[in-house]
Amino acid sequence: MDVVIIRRSRTAISVEILKAAMEGSKKTHIVYSANLNFDMVNRYLVMLEEKGLIEHKGNIYVTTSKGKEFQEIAKELGL
Repeated sequence: MDVVIIRRSRTAISVEILKAAMEGSKKTHIVYSANLNFDMVNRYLVMLEEKGLIEHKGNIYVTTSKGKEFQEIAKELGL
């Protein structure tokens, strides 16, 4: 039996992180929801925060309105 490894795009991973943080989530929830390790999630969270797509409030991450727009556009484009 062959194992097929499908790599996700940066956009797909970003969308999954934003989806997980829609209602506000701790980093652990995002790690499990997006199926990533803490190192990868940390890198993505920094990038998404710099772009204004996610906010860090205490130990909770929340998707911003700009992040929600990004998700909608990505969904429409099938990314």
